[in-house]
Amino acid sequence: MKKLIILTAIIIAALQSHAQKINLADGVRKSDLPVIYLPDSLSVHFISPEPIQYVDISSNSIAGDLPVKNVLRIKYRTDSAKRVFPHDAVVTIVGEKFMAQYHVIYSAEPQGGAVQTDIEINPADTRPLDFPGISLSQPELRKYAFGILNKKPEKHLAHSKAYGIKANLNHAYTLGDYIFLDLSFENSTNLSYSIEGIRFKINDKKVNKATTVQSLEIRPDFTLLTVPAFKRHYRNVFVFKKFTFPGNKVLQAEMSEQQLSGRVITLGITYKDVLEADTIPLP
Repeated sequence: MKKLIILTAIIIAALQSHAQKINLADGVRKSDLPVIYLPDSLSVHFISPEPIQYVDISSNSIAGDLPVKNVLRIKYRTDSAKRVFPHDAVVTIVGEKFMAQYHVIYSAEPQGGAVQTDIEINPADTRPLDFPGISLSQPELRKYAFGILNKKPEKHLAHSKAYGIKANLNHAYTLGDYIFLDLSFENSTNLSYSIEGIRFKINDKKVNKATTVQSLEIRPDFTLLTVPAFKRHYRNVFVFKKFTFPGNKVLQAEMSEQQLSGRVITLGITYKDVLEADTIPLP
C-alpha cells in the first residue's frame, strides 16, 4: 500500500501563506465543510481532477493511501482483534493548484442502506493555491499539447533524415514556465519502428576528435502520448520546464529502436528555434 506523500517545505510554506490569506482558523469552520459519511466496512475514494500533492487526515483512526496519482482512498483502521474505534476527522487534499477539505463522519448504518464511495472533488469545494514552480497543472499541459498536435506543421523548422526515416520539428511554443516541442517522424521503409525511447540532450554543435564530449540530458516534464511503435507516422508533443543553452550548443532529440537493427534518428534543435518559439494564445 502506497504511503501518503510527505509534506515538503515548499508546501508547508504555501499552505501557511494561504491559511493566513483566508484566515482558516477564523473563516472556515468544520460545520461549513462538505460532509462525507464513512462506514467501518467500506472504503471511500476521493477523485481529483489533477495529481494529488499532499494529504492530511486529522484522526489516526482513519488510514489513507494513493492507489493512483489522482485518487485518495480512506478507510477506518482496525486493531489486532479486527475492532474499529471510529472518530470523525477533517481530510485535507492538496492538488497542484487547489486545496479541498471534507468533514468525514462515522456512519454505522448508511441512510437508506447506501453510501457514496466515490467522491468527485468539485471546484465549488476547493480553494485556489499558487505553489512556486507550478504554473500549469497536468490537465492544462495536456489541453495545450493537444491543441498544438491539431495544428498544421510548419515547414521552416529543424529536420533530419536517416535510415529512411525523416524527423521534423513541427512547432516550438512557450507558455508560462514551459516549452512545448512538437516532433514528428515519417517512416518511408517497409519496416515498422518499435520505439525504445526518445532522449533529449544538449551537445556541442561541433566536436573535435581531441575534445571530450560534454553532454547534458534533460527530461520532459510531460509527454502527451505513449506510442510503443509506428509503421508510417509518429507525432508527439514534449513539454519541458524552460531552459537555456549557449549558441555553440544544440538540443538533440534522439529516438532509438528496440530491434537488433537499432536505427537511431537524431534531430538537432538550435537555440534560435527555442528563442523564436511562439507563445501559446490563451483562450
